[in-house]
Amino acid sequence: MKTALIIGAGPAGLMAAEALADAGHAVIIAEAKPSVARKLLMAGKSGLNLTKDEAFEDFLGRFAEASEPLEPMLRAFGPKDVQAWAEALGQKIFTGSTGRVFPEVMKASPLVRQWLGRLSAKPVDIRTRHRWVGRDADGFVFETATGRVTLSADCCVLACGGASWARLGSDGAWADLIDQPITPFAPANVGFVVDWSSHMQRFFGSPVKGVALHAGGQVGRGEFVIGTAGVEGGGIYEVSRALREGAALQIDLMPDVSVETIRRRLEKPRGKMSVSNFLRKTLKLDPVKQALLREVAQPLPDDLAPLIKALPLAITGPYPIDQAISTAGGLPFAALDEHLMLRADPGLFAAGEMLDWEAPTGGYLLTACLATGRWAGQGAAAWLLQQP
Repeated sequence: MKTALIIGAGPAGLMAAEALADAGHAVIIAEAKPSVARKLLMAGKSGLNLTKDEAFEDFLGRFAEASEPLEPMLRAFGPKDVQAWAEALGQKIFTGSTGRVFPEVMKASPLVRQWLGRLSAKPVDIRTRHRWVGRDADGFVFETATGRVTLSADCCVLACGGASWARLGSDGAWADLIDQPITPFAPANVGFVVDWSSHMQRFFGSPVKGVALHAGGQVGRGEFVIGTAGVEGGGIYEVSRALREGAALQIDLMPDVSVETIRRRLEKPRGKMSVSNFLRKTLKLDPVKQALLREVAQPLPDDLAPLIKALPLAITGPYPIDQAISTAGGLPFAALDEHLMLRADPGLFAAGEMLDWEAPTGGYLLTACLATGRWAGQGAAAWLLQQP
């Protein structure tokens, strides 16, 4: 039996630990925070989206240029495997109308408890309040409540997360602790700042449903929310990469109706109805959609149909990176071998959000974290077998 060190106790780290333990190795998990899986638990407070039940090629395509390096990992542990994994941990699951898969209890805590219980029966030692601060000749150095300690191991898997939600443990500080250039971090799945006029205040917190968001060739059909600082929510997250890279945002307020049909409906006599009532009755535009129209164009143009189909909403940049659900950037795949071991540092592996990939919300993030953690753990176990 050899000893493996895992730094970070999120989904990727716990999955790597289990793979190494199942291969017969002793595992030490070092976690900076007082408890494990804090970001997963936070994400699962209002419904834990485990994965997406869709054709594999469609699923893989959501990872854009990272699809190629991630493909073998996602084929080895993809959406079907995530569902089986959750069920093996005693979680009944269901698939929503959009293909998103959730546990029936709609939260993460029961799954995490069962997972930790399963790990406790294996040679896995979890040490919390161990913040990685560097390396020395004897191993990996950690700051703890009682001072600095050094942990030595025969191999190590880094699963330190990205650079968002620092209070939950992912602050990107690990980037200064490895001798490897990284792709700069950038916010992904993030809201965008809009300089709202005062008349929008009454709509803060309001969802905007039944729309299509267009940005740089990407289209999001999920709803979004009018926030105090801008726009956020699933529909925005789907196009957040294009927006982050400078694309303009256009909102189709009636994506299932053609511009010609809208024009015909608007040609009906308005009579004594107010413009608001006319738009509500004729086009079924609710108050928040009408408010967005007036935010962009005041007074409203005579030919309103093109504006309804392509409402340009000016954004001034993304929310701060720490408010992003996930981050782009991190360790480039070119710096890693096919087992996710750093080419320049034999015996050191990496997994999860610290790798340079991004994907929209909807189950893709968690699936890839689990898949890369398992892959790195198995790769580390295979590497250990080759060592004297």
